[in-house]
Amino acid sequence: MASASIASAAPPDDTLVLGISADATTFDPAAISSRDNSNIAKHIFGTLYEVSATGEIVPQMAESYKEAPDGLSYTYKLKPGLTCEDGEAFTAEDAAYSFNRAADPANKFTGNTPGFVYSSIAFKGAEAVSDLEVKVKLGQKNPVSFGLIAEVFMHCKDSYEKMSLQDAATKPVASGSYRLVSWDRGSKIVLEKRQEPATFKTIVWRVIPEASTRTAELIAGNVDIITNVAPDQIGTINKSGVAEVKGVAGTRRMYVGFNLRGDFAKTPGGAAIQKTDVRKALQYAIDVPAICKQLLNFECTRATGLVNPPNANPALKPYPYDPDQAEKLLDAAGYPRGADGTRFTIKMQAPRGRYLNDANVALAIGQYLSDVGVKTDVELLEWSSVYVPLISKHDAGPLFFLGSGGATWSALYDMTDLSTPDAGTNYTSWSNPAWFDGWAKIAAAGSAADQRKIIDQMLDVFYNDPPWLMLYFQPDFYGVSKRVAFAPRRDEKVYLFDAKLNK
Repeated sequence: MASASIASAAPPDDTLVLGISADATTFDPAAISSRDNSNIAKHIFGTLYEVSATGEIVPQMAESYKEAPDGLSYTYKLKPGLTCEDGEAFTAEDAAYSFNRAADPANKFTGNTPGFVYSSIAFKGAEAVSDLEVKVKLGQKNPVSFGLIAEVFMHCKDSYEKMSLQDAATKPVASGSYRLVSWDRGSKIVLEKRQEPATFKTIVWRVIPEASTRTAELIAGNVDIITNVAPDQIGTINKSGVAEVKGVAGTRRMYVGFNLRGDFAKTPGGAAIQKTDVRKALQYAIDVPAICKQLLNFECTRATGLVNPPNANPALKPYPYDPDQAEKLLDAAGYPRGADGTRFTIKMQAPRGRYLNDANVALAIGQYLSDVGVKTDVELLEWSSVYVPLISKHDAGPLFFLGSGGATWSALYDMTDLSTPDAGTNYTSWSNPAWFDGWAKIAAAGSAADQRKIIDQMLDVFYNDPPWLMLYFQPDFYGVSKRVAFAPRRDEKVYLFDAKLNK
């Protein structure tokens, strides 16, 4: 509903304005750890290749590549004539530096590149083999290595060697289509076009945490696109005559993580969830389809693990909502209700404003758990400055509500959240060897069919010794002004290179 207090100020024709729910945390290419932050950074930094909306891996800063016969290195040939924002030529030396800087232990980076990509491919280093050829060396063969390497942001060596880490976080030197003009924390981020591909001269990312305010700004014509449209505002936008909601079946895996790190076991609740039987019991306590329907405005099938359909193990069936079974299993696990009806108490942390109706979903989960005697204290936290650091350091918990970006092009991509026990994205510190030993078996598999058997075995392990309280795959609702043409992707990548004005 448009508010009378919001004045209309339509953006100029050469400017695209987005209303987003959470601010960026950093623009250091090696420290970025969340999809919303990465979406902005992708307009500033190029990558060697890119995964398209349809799952194809297509050239960007590189024009071709060669994979070594043993699968332990990839050699990329760069496009000639590439430059960074400051005029420095972008060569293979810069590409190698981009990879190696993220891995430098002195920098203590915990972003997507070192925490997810490198742990998944056992990154060994990169080197320039000629002015336009860079070799990326891996410690283990991984069938999705190429797609993972495509997530590493490129940047120029001379510029970044001179910077402090503090400057790198706030003063990026672009290698991509846009440069950062300004970053008003908690308010807006302004980008300016510096090269193709890019349709608009200026892109403004406005930070608007409240969903109702984003809707009002869209209807008033002040923004062109908004993310995370609240389910109860879809009808308002569609009836406005000036904008419409475009929904897609998202790939983000929503879950409650069980932090199994030893220090969390010092509390009664943290000790309880160390037991597999307790974690399985809690699966039955949550009515996931009801959460989807009542709080998210869509019908969902509960996840059976961490892999997006249709790549999940077809033999696994979603845990049903069965609170009586949850109570029976908790009794059997050694946690009967006390005189006050409580089995044990536990804290669950969750972000407010990052995911679709996240605060209410977290509160509902907390109530479901409390209903079966697990008294749950839900702590709602600001996303970028509070929750992201907790998650990055694996300090959230003992329970934490989180969404992890996924894909439809490979089961293994989704599974690489848990590539090693100490992977940056293994926020639960789960270490079941029956899962982690599977990675070597996958690398040695002689055929796709053999590989698929191992994948299904690993997913069965995940299901029966769950490090996650499994929830749903988040749908994505975007509000789009009729002023612009924009097609949302399923993978939450908000890329604006092809967005344009409607004529």
